[in-house]
Amino acid sequence: MKMPQLANSPSVDDRHTAVVVPLHSRSALTEQCSSRRLSLQPTYGAKPSNVDVRYQWIGAPDAPTIIVQGGISADRHVANNGQGKMGWWEELVGQDKAIDLAHCRVLSIDWLTPDDYEDKPRAISSEDQADALAALVDALGIRSVVAFVGSSYGAMVAMAFAARHPGKVEKLVLIAGAHRSHPMSTAQRAIQRQILRLGQATGKIEEALSLARQLAMTTYRGNEEFARRFASTPDYREGRFHFPVEEYLLHAGRRFVERFDIERFLALSESIDLHDIVPEEVLVPATLIGFPSDRLVPFADLCQLQRRLRGAATLEVIDSPYGHDAFLKEAQQLAPLLRQAIPCPRGA
Repeated sequence: MKMPQLANSPSVDDRHTAVVVPLHSRSALTEQCSSRRLSLQPTYGAKPSNVDVRYQWIGAPDAPTIIVQGGISADRHVANNGQGKMGWWEELVGQDKAIDLAHCRVLSIDWLTPDDYEDKPRAISSEDQADALAALVDALGIRSVVAFVGSSYGAMVAMAFAARHPGKVEKLVLIAGAHRSHPMSTAQRAIQRQILRLGQATGKIEEALSLARQLAMTTYRGNEEFARRFASTPDYREGRFHFPVEEYLLHAGRRFVERFDIERFLALSESIDLHDIVPEEVLVPATLIGFPSDRLVPFADLCQLQRRLRGAATLEVIDSPYGHDAFLKEAQQLAPLLRQAIPCPRGA
């Protein structure tokens, strides 16, 4: 497979000129929130295709760059930009946070889907996301990144990045992500995709997207958390019993419909299950972080990954009731591990 090449046209499309915003802080942080038009060869495409890669690059000017990517519902806005846009990981990324923007710059992209390509491929792979990030790193004039911190799907893409572009990254931090999807997790996501396709066939897209998300939430969170929060008795109304956990799931489904597209969900869910990296091809040193309560990424899979990685690898364990979503909920426990793992100056 060809490595990604930049398009012959200008690396910044005229319609997507980068905006550099000086952030109001004592360290004069800057944010670049824009897109680059790149020419990439998708795994499941017949030929190279142009694609606009949307990114955020935020932090101290001229500081070393760290890539940070999250799960399939995360976007490029990792940190709070001080202009009213919240970041999905701002408890850990910011000034004086574990990933300290006073001493580094964080680069993140919006995940690509087949619809983003001019010549639409059959599917999107973790390798495609990795190639897009590698080409973006080149386009921005970054020689290499000091670390790639990936959580969930982001950890899968980080492994693909290191396997395909080992000279562009010095360290991996892999949180709740393995070299392949566990078959039980694939089964659960396959049912979600069946719900979505049924919704498309019946014209009930919003209902299907909400229901698929509700089912997904039961895999993201832990048994202990649900037992603590939803053990009370059901309420009888409107001719049936309503269980406490139902309101939580319905709310999660409604919120997801407001911000996510069904085709995007289908493509990225499938991409997780297509992911399959040979650990022996990853030579970059890695810190793995896992949660025993995670039912999507069994801890045994992380143990196997640690044994098979060619580069030096450590495995850190965080006990949490929050299951797979612990990477979003356990900022206090994650912070010291990130400070220890990332090879650049950090905050307290």
